[in-house]
Amino acid sequence: MLSTTPRTRPGRMKERARTGREDLYAVLDAGLICHLGVVRPDGTPTVLPTCYGRIGDTLYLHGSTGSPSLRGEGEVCVTVTHLDGIVLARSVFNHSVNYRSAVVYGRPRVVTDPEERLAGLRAITERLAPGQWDAVRLPTRKELAATALVALSLAEASVKVRQGPPDDEEEDYALPVWAGVLPLRASWGEPEADPALPAGVDVPGHIASRAAPGR
Repeated sequence: MLSTTPRTRPGRMKERARTGREDLYAVLDAGLICHLGVVRPDGTPTVLPTCYGRIGDTLYLHGSTGSPSLRGEGEVCVTVTHLDGIVLARSVFNHSVNYRSAVVYGRPRVVTDPEERLAGLRAITERLAPGQWDAVRLPTRKELAATALVALSLAEASVKVRQGPPDDEEEDYALPVWAGVLPLRASWGEPEADPALPAGVDVPGHIASRAAPGR
């Protein structure tokens, strides 16, 4: 079960809250980009989109060593949201969206252990393109030195999900207005080769499989 804290306890729409840790994993593992919210040392609030990876109950985020957002200083908030559809109701007030979202709070730690750094970077790479880590050149010492990696515990997190048709006022159901859900679905396109790619280098199977119909 997810832990309940003042920051993760649902206020409104409590019926949309999910309490299972597997619900949290499902939202995170279905995403590719998260939004990292931090407060910079000068007091400026900043929200940055970034890639992430998960190993067990730890979320890994990476970026440049020059980024003040990845120094492991202070509390952060990470969110992942999936928009699944627009809910069109009979009244403007009851319009909504179908979605899955997760919010994680905590104080990240800078990862310095060489083995954990590689594992975290691999998790991020594999989240974007499963199979890619073993198919390309691994980072050099210089590249690793220029890369910051932080780990964020998933101990304090909340999940909300809304699915289904509109929830209109009882008297509005008699209105001659179309109501329902406009689903939103994302799909991969055909791989586009780098113009500098030599002839004869085919799309690898782990990339081609994601672009196949039904994926």
